Amino acid sequence: MTDRPTSLSHAAATARGLIVAADGLARPPWAVHDPLLRDYYDHEWGVPVTDETGIFERLSLEAFQSGLSWVTILKKRPAFREAFAGFNPEVVASFDDTDRARLMADTRIVRNRAKIDATINNAHATLQLRDSGGLADLVWSFRPDSWTPPQTVSEIPTTSPESHALAKELRKRGFRFVGPTTMFALMEAVGIVDTHVPGAYKPDCS
Repeated sequence: MTDRPTSLSHAAATARGLIVAADGLARPPWAVHDPLLRDYYDHEWGVPVTDETGIFERLSLEAFQSGLSWVTILKKRPAFREAFAGFNPEVVASFDDTDRARLMADTRIVRNRAKIDATINNAHATLQLRDSGGLADLVWSFRPDSWTPPQTVSEIPTTSPESHALAKELRKRGFRFVGPTTMFALMEAVGIVDTHVPGAYKPDCS
């Protein structure tokens, strides 16, 4: 993976809703000021994720993020990974009431009973998908046939026809906390749709 710096001027970046940081790279506002968010944007966000565990983890964390800031989830991600066995669907699907009590008592994660129950439920649903191609294949099957990247930050959508369709299909398959907005954020995060504004810093994934 080779990094490609931007050559946008401050004026051109501002016109597109971007901010040129001290390192000379233009990024969307959410990825500029917090070092953790900046590192996530630079190295993870939008980089394709195609394995079952990776998709299940991102889907789970997006669900926990609902109503909260993403930086809150990133700060807690190491603890989430420990608490949820590295987001191994087989292990999470085996969690029982003792595990639920353990998770609700773990102050390092988001202690929301509905979201914890949904994650365990979604692990079961993930296992059931293995007979029909698997979670990753299902999620990636909703990649748009054509996609026009937004030209400014203000043009970045929060949902799409595909995210609505994916949410509907996942709910049909028994998943919870998979609304169209959450699914669009997932699609952005795992590289299914590219919402990098032209001129913004972007890793070369070729």
